[in-house]
Amino acid sequence: MTDAGSLIDALADLLGADGVLRGEAELAGFIEDWRGRYRGAAVCVALPSSTGQVAAIVRLCAEHGVPVLPQGGNTSLCGGAVPAADGEPPVIVNLSRMRRIRRIDAANNSMEVEAGCVLATVQQAAAEVGRLYPISLGAEGSCQIGGTIATNAGGTGVLRYGNTRENVLGLEVVLPDGSIWNGLTALRKNNTGFDLKHLFIGAEGAMGIVTAAVLKLHPLPTRHAVAWFAPNDPAAAVRMLGMFQTACGAQLSAFEMIDAMQLELVIEHVPNRRNPLSGAHRWHGLVELADTGGGEELSQVLQHILEAATAEGLLEDAVIASSEAQRSTLWEIRHSVSEANKKAGIGLTTDCAVPVSAVPDFIEQASGAVRAIVPDLPVLVVAHLGDGNVHFIPFFSFDQWHRVPDQGALAAAIRRGVNDIASALGGTFSAEHGVGQTGLSEMARYKSAVELEMMRAVKRAFDPRHLFNPGRLLP
Repeated sequence: MTDAGSLIDALADLLGADGVLRGEAELAGFIEDWRGRYRGAAVCVALPSSTGQVAAIVRLCAEHGVPVLPQGGNTSLCGGAVPAADGEPPVIVNLSRMRRIRRIDAANNSMEVEAGCVLATVQQAAAEVGRLYPISLGAEGSCQIGGTIATNAGGTGVLRYGNTRENVLGLEVVLPDGSIWNGLTALRKNNTGFDLKHLFIGAEGAMGIVTAAVLKLHPLPTRHAVAWFAPNDPAAAVRMLGMFQTACGAQLSAFEMIDAMQLELVIEHVPNRRNPLSGAHRWHGLVELADTGGGEELSQVLQHILEAATAEGLLEDAVIASSEAQRSTLWEIRHSVSEANKKAGIGLTTDCAVPVSAVPDFIEQASGAVRAIVPDLPVLVVAHLGDGNVHFIPFFSFDQWHRVPDQGALAAAIRRGVNDIASALGGTFSAEHGVGQTGLSEMARYKSAVELEMMRAVKRAFDPRHLFNPGRLLP
């Protein structure tokens, strides 16, 4: 049996007394997720301030045979950042002290940052030199770069800029044996063997701890045109997306869609949020065009397409932001959905992606699958429509959920019904949140035996003792 006390003492000698958290009160914010749905036990929380310290922590844990759980901002929606309730308690390696921006190379459109940097801080640092780091999501004020890399985070800019994977040039990683791989290249072209960084992006810390990254930057847009609109239905929204893509090309930066109930929850539970449109509408969309010039021209293009959509009977109403303040107000509505849902009830968030053309069928069929299990259950839809990622959220009031006798079984059955529809339409159950604890059982259902064995072989090569983030990603 592991002598936890001797391990904690060794970690304290390495990190200092304030670098190891161990009491119940100290651990509380690290062993439970931000929505209060997942909670486990931990030996302690280690707070390294350098890559060398991370490597030393890993070596100590390996010597004691104790699992390691890398942790960033703990904003996961699928239990990926906290210990499992039924697993062996790990040492949580929280990287929040590793938050230096090491260098910015504007000419090379790159920046090197430590994994504990908060996403919003990275965005601001890039903007100060006239550049854009394009990964943008509701938790950007608290999520950390290491976590976004571990989950291959998406967000609202994927349509134009791609997922995190497309915006990482190089990585620094501490491997399960405590060795350090320095792959912090800032090159766009490098054909000297395997592109190893991709083994760690989206791997949820199962094969190494990302401690730093070289991120790809882009020209900072200086002009924006944003509209909030009410399409007739999801099919009309898909048709409008095609119109924008044809007319605007790379200027189209975001195309989002939510349903009426989701908007109502945001307005009810988040201060200073209002419906941008007059009257009630079943569906709502948010579109943004961006460029490095031509602000007036962008607004004219936006207006022209909205008028064309109205003429084709696709659109019920729309409003165009006339200032940066109005643009921010519209985006605040979209980025408030998680906060609102946490306050309003229990949403069984799913993270499906299907081909864009299949989104309307997915919403209709998934709704039928859910209501075959719980008749008349409300469903929220929050979609990154531009890339086919639909957060389909069967939603319970707190009272309704507390009356469910076997919450785990019901949640699993509902998610399985939704995920089966996505799979049948050529989609996936995990688009941008990661697999975490929620999706672990789904891996065996939707991944082939051949694919799972290839993944396990890679895992064994890096972590033969299975000490890194066990109980995640691979069933």
